[in-house]
Amino acid sequence: MSDTSSPPPAPAPTGSDDKAKLARLLLRDAGVFLALLLITLVFAFTAPYFATSGNILKILVQIAINTVLAAGMTFVILTGGIDLSVGSVMALCTVVGALIMTSGMESSLSIPLAVLGCAATGAVCGFVNGKVSTYWNVPSFIVTLGMLNIASGAARVLSNNSTITGLPQEFVDFGNLILGGIMPSIFLVALLVILIGWFILRFTVFGRMIFAVGANDEAVRLSGHNPDAYKIAAFTICGLTAGIAAIVYLLRLNIGSPIAGIGYELNAIAAVIIGGASLNGGKGSIIGTLAGACILQVLATGLQLLGVGDNYKPIIIGAVIILAVIVDTYREKFLRRLR
Repeated sequence: MSDTSSPPPAPAPTGSDDKAKLARLLLRDAGVFLALLLITLVFAFTAPYFATSGNILKILVQIAINTVLAAGMTFVILTGGIDLSVGSVMALCTVVGALIMTSGMESSLSIPLAVLGCAATGAVCGFVNGKVSTYWNVPSFIVTLGMLNIASGAARVLSNNSTITGLPQEFVDFGNLILGGIMPSIFLVALLVILIGWFILRFTVFGRMIFAVGANDEAVRLSGHNPDAYKIAAFTICGLTAGIAAIVYLLRLNIGSPIAGIGYELNAIAAVIIGGASLNGGKGSIIGTLAGACILQVLATGLQLLGVGDNYKPIIIGAVIILAVIVDTYREKFLRRLR
């Protein structure tokens, strides 16, 4: 006679289970924000003028470009790739945008065309990176290193190796706008990019596939999806955000420059890694990336206010990046024990 009794009910969660879930939440999602809070409090009590409203506005303005670049970089790193070209692509886009806005057209036409030109130029560069890397199976490190030089050279050629000034006054005024006296317009642009990226990664099938490609692209292939298509899309998004970062750069400094993005790619990668992403792919958070970008800028500003010399600041920030990777390694080991 067959047993028709229902299976025993699952055991109710115990207090230890609740503690484990809380620990996982704090370690995985809140750890980087706790680190940001701690660093901010340290500088607030030790660095003169750090906690003033003027300095906070300055930090928000300075953080905007790296936040936008790092948002796109998050997509690429989640797939297990890397993009070393975003700084040079951003420089090329600033030149393209500035040339359009100083071409003699009416500002009502030149400004939207410049925005579109920056975004399109960045997206095309990103698409080329992804297509070459996947079609010929070339490591993204090498492909984007080549694009770094191509974009940098193109920016110098287009600008005749000079800075482009004379942007429309309406554009300049928007870049200087402080909304409600507390929110710089360019930081609002950066926040909008972060929110869109968060929504895509958190609530869409595309976002889940980006994580899956980084974790195991062969499993993605066996499930009927093309992992190369998602990798190309990730690089295209990264290039697009480089174009948006160029718009933010133009809003902030009001110039197009062929040397605008030198070193910016390293800051973007650092923000993503400090935010908890893995260079192996499949793990990370765009909200964590925002916190990582904040940590980098808070460190730079706080050290400057404390009088730390420019020669020592890169050493300290580099040590923080290495420490973040080491801490993340131990965090992952601890999380595996909690499962």
